[in-house]
Amino acid sequence: MKILSVIASATVIVVSSLTMHAKIELPSVFSDNMVVQQNAKLTVAGKAKPLSTVTFRSDWEGGECKAKADKEGRFVMKVPTPPAGGPYTIIVDDGTGEKKILQNVLSGEVWLCSGQSNMEFPVKGDWAQVMDADRVIATMQRPALRLLQIRNTTSVTPIDDASVEFGWVESSPAAASFSAIGYLCGRMLQDSLNVPVGIIDATWGGTPVEAWTPNEYLKDVEGFEFYHEQLAAGKDEQGLIDAAMGKVYEGYRNPEKMSYPYDKAVMQKGKAWGKMPVPSLWENNVLPGFDGIVVMQFELDLPATAAGKPLQLSLGAVDDWDMTYFNGKLVGRGRIFDQQRDYRVDGNLVKGGKNVITVEVIDNAGGGGIWKSSYAVVDGTRYSLDGEWSYAVLSDFSQMDMAYQLPDTPHYPSVLYNAMIAPLTGMPLAGVFWYQGCANVGRAAQYEVCFKNMIEGWRKSFDNSSHPFYFVQLAGFQQPVTVQPDSEWALLRHAQSKALQLPNTGMATAIDLGNPVDIHPANKQEVARRLSLLALDKTYGRTQACEAPRCVDTKIGKGYIDLTFDNDINTEGGVAIGFIIKDKSGKWAYANTQIVSNKTIRLSSPLINNPVAVRYNWADYPGGNLTGRTSGLPVTPFATDI
Repeated sequence: MKILSVIASATVIVVSSLTMHAKIELPSVFSDNMVVQQNAKLTVAGKAKPLSTVTFRSDWEGGECKAKADKEGRFVMKVPTPPAGGPYTIIVDDGTGEKKILQNVLSGEVWLCSGQSNMEFPVKGDWAQVMDADRVIATMQRPALRLLQIRNTTSVTPIDDASVEFGWVESSPAAASFSAIGYLCGRMLQDSLNVPVGIIDATWGGTPVEAWTPNEYLKDVEGFEFYHEQLAAGKDEQGLIDAAMGKVYEGYRNPEKMSYPYDKAVMQKGKAWGKMPVPSLWENNVLPGFDGIVVMQFELDLPATAAGKPLQLSLGAVDDWDMTYFNGKLVGRGRIFDQQRDYRVDGNLVKGGKNVITVEVIDNAGGGGIWKSSYAVVDGTRYSLDGEWSYAVLSDFSQMDMAYQLPDTPHYPSVLYNAMIAPLTGMPLAGVFWYQGCANVGRAAQYEVCFKNMIEGWRKSFDNSSHPFYFVQLAGFQQPVTVQPDSEWALLRHAQSKALQLPNTGMATAIDLGNPVDIHPANKQEVARRLSLLALDKTYGRTQACEAPRCVDTKIGKGYIDLTFDNDINTEGGVAIGFIIKDKSGKWAYANTQIVSNKTIRLSSPLINNPVAVRYNWADYPGGNLTGRTSGLPVTPFATDI
């Protein structure tokens, strides 16, 4: 076929540098050993000599393509890719003698694996390893399976070139730090399809869905209005930090002008200040579950000889942010939760006798407080700051509409999409595998909207309104509870399932693969198998039993509820467990069950006279045992009342 030429447009910027030189540059995801999606249009973009004619040559059918570089040297062209095969060589030439040569290039099926730590979980690494890791590593020598790992990076604006942890490599035991699910999915797809496969690992543990969502798709998500407006305004990182800090202190005095110590009547409406041990996390003692701003104070007694001499103030790690004052003067601030703060205090602030150290601690999630030993050094003498500090609550974030993030963290909306996904959008994909959600537990309603928006945003960015998107429903985690209708983990799983309303999506449940004491269960082989079954069945037409039966009918009788499924179900040991039922008053009870037929189960309880609703596997760590008789896959959690 003839490869069409596309003239470079100044509106398409692929390499951010504007330096004019002749060296040909391509995005870092273009390298030896790369895999291009077969029978697609690959965007080849980069930089060459300004105003030169850039020629793309390959030895697959079609020959060559040309594009004109603009005055900054930028060019872009769309190149049709061949059917699965290779290896091929690509040569990009601007006629000046400079050439970019890529060798051992394959055409096949390219899948993007993304999400948080359970997708990041390596085959074998320094923090985790997959079940039977050595056996898995022994299978990794696969020359036609290629792996690309994107480095963890943030950006407040979409960028054109990704930072790469390691470029395209042939799969081998040397790549054991790669995503286990990514590798295992690639292996299964390759074995089934007998074509080259490329897997891209773009993951970051502990990150929320909003960080992966394009900003324009946050516009209508409740709780992200502030972030969307700030990002849309085009502010740089410091501008966004200033806006976030201003929002945190909205309604309070300007922190730069606050005087310390606070008057207790101002701080706590006349209540006495509390006492808190340092070092400690306040969640473990005086403020369980608290996120917000807490003012902490310590009185440091110094001898008269210390007066007027500079002082080194070393605070143990502060979780998350601090603004630190010495005798009422701001002396430093920090925003890294596990880093010691070292602040220099001018001698004119230091006096003999009582000196007041005040630390405003801003905690946005998880632990909060000064959690490592602290001390001060003046005139060569070290004074411990550990012990009992006074504290008062300035702001309780649970009473506000949003949590406050800073843009130099991976939790800020859109920063991971901008840095780790946007640079990939010129590469056509076969589809996406996604495993994420833990970081959004407690925000299920918001997640339901944002997750669907993220999927749609990615599809638009990749210029494909319907590419497959297959995701993992969260595994069981935390201690088992028999009746737990208010489970936040169950609500998040329910929110995940709502994405199935979008076309060309599929969900692989991991509800039965969890560990109550480990958020990172090691059986990634089964997770990868379930994702791969979805792809083989729905994307490649290789008929697979890839989904469990679903409840399709509910009939309420006198004192019981009958549930009917769309396919035959199976129960371990001949009894069905994992159901709870509710009456009209909202009371829940564990349900007794009776197998009526291969597709129908009857639920009842002597504690519920007139049941009106059912939930199955609805707990942080549920124990339901329904599976599909044909597929063997677990029935996914469901609720008839929400």
